Amino acid sequence: MRLRLWLIAAFLFAPTLAYPDGLPDLGELERGGLSLTAERRLGEQIMLDIRRDPAYLDDPEVAGYIGQLGQRVASHAEGVRHPFEFFVVKDAMLNAFALPGGYIGVHSGLVLAARSESELAGVLAHEVSHVTQSHLARLFGKQSQAQLASLLSLAVAVLAAKSAPDLAVGAAMTGQAAVVQNQLNYSRDFEREADRLGLDLLERAGFDTRGMGSFFERMLQFGRLYENNAPGYLRTHPLTTERITDMENRIAQRPYKQVPDSVDFGLVRAKLKAYDGTPGDALGDFTAQLKSGKFTRETDVRFGYAHALLRDNKAAAAATEVATLRRLKLESPMLETLAALVQLRQQDMVGALQTLQHAAQRYPHVRALTYALIDTKVGAGGTAHRADALNLIERELLLTPGDARLHRLQAKAYAAQGKRLHQHRAQGEAYLVEGQLDPAIEQYELARKAGDGNFYEQSEVDARLRELKQRKMEEMRRR
Repeated sequence: MRLRLWLIAAFLFAPTLAYPDGLPDLGELERGGLSLTAERRLGEQIMLDIRRDPAYLDDPEVAGYIGQLGQRVASHAEGVRHPFEFFVVKDAMLNAFALPGGYIGVHSGLVLAARSESELAGVLAHEVSHVTQSHLARLFGKQSQAQLASLLSLAVAVLAAKSAPDLAVGAAMTGQAAVVQNQLNYSRDFEREADRLGLDLLERAGFDTRGMGSFFERMLQFGRLYENNAPGYLRTHPLTTERITDMENRIAQRPYKQVPDSVDFGLVRAKLKAYDGTPGDALGDFTAQLKSGKFTRETDVRFGYAHALLRDNKAAAAATEVATLRRLKLESPMLETLAALVQLRQQDMVGALQTLQHAAQRYPHVRALTYALIDTKVGAGGTAHRADALNLIERELLLTPGDARLHRLQAKAYAAQGKRLHQHRAQGEAYLVEGQLDPAIEQYELARKAGDGNFYEQSEVDARLRELKQRKMEEMRRR
């Protein structure tokens, strides 16, 4: 519920987008709708609140997989206006949504419902097409500022419907009926356009185009069976037999291409299932699958089973499953992080460090492994381990300075060393990456008062603090 309310509040009351008359400052309306700057700022403002919501899934392995899959699809798109950012919301509802500025969210329930990687990629291709065609921004196109009041109710409905379809209907009803109806008719044109472009995009990205048709067809059938409890995706992306037929005809004209699922597709779904519901439910589900033998890949089931065992504080049994997975020749960095987590639960810090160090050498570009290795080094204690962790963080920040998790790990490492100035400065940078200016200023104020830095470090903090306060003043003037 909190995510639903924040989506509405972020849109209506975004502090950096406020007009004196209560309307958001959407910037100068371009030929296609919102200006690029306004669209990105609106998306950033909404994401600030989504990231703070408990439903936001801050799992680097799951997020990393969805991000890689999404970027693989988006890299073949034309007319890209913004960099894309993909994220996961922990919600059983079958849904996915595009926000202004290139942000695309996927509900965990939709990932679990996908029967193939091509099906999941098909949904992402559809959402990417909404972004490249500026569909949400174009809802505001060719409208005066005076007309935005009624259009805002529709925009709120579009955003709120991602998690609260009933609330969205209520919001839409508060707008002028004629305007809303016209825009909803226009949105059906958007859907057809996203179908067509998404299908082309899916094919260029190397996936099986039948995945897009099969997933949408299954959701349409599901919606007919449960009309009063249809998937959220059907409410925000209304499917019709006409759209399904058009997709099937387009797919039939393309050459047949069978595309196997990646290993990580099955493992991510198994991990999501392991942390869904109660530990007992998860254990019962995986146990039943193993007994029946009704599964596509045994490694997926055992991987999820091991996570469920860990969740139920059964580390020894989880260790047995890890050994079985190695005998089954599972090759994935996700197995290495699981193995290290099991070792940590068994108080084997040395073994966990060795596992992660070897895995990091084998998979040097897997960010989730890097995070796990740094965190374990910090937790291991000792001057050498913490110094190694900080060196690794600094090296990674040179490559990706906009990584908030790295900055938070840096703050944690400095806190373990008792270096308060460095700790607060690193935490301040983490807030800045996430767009939280006020908390960043607070952290730099704490760093300035820490009193444990030398002259040069203190000067750097003072200079950065002045810069942030100036930025704050400029934002207030803009507002």
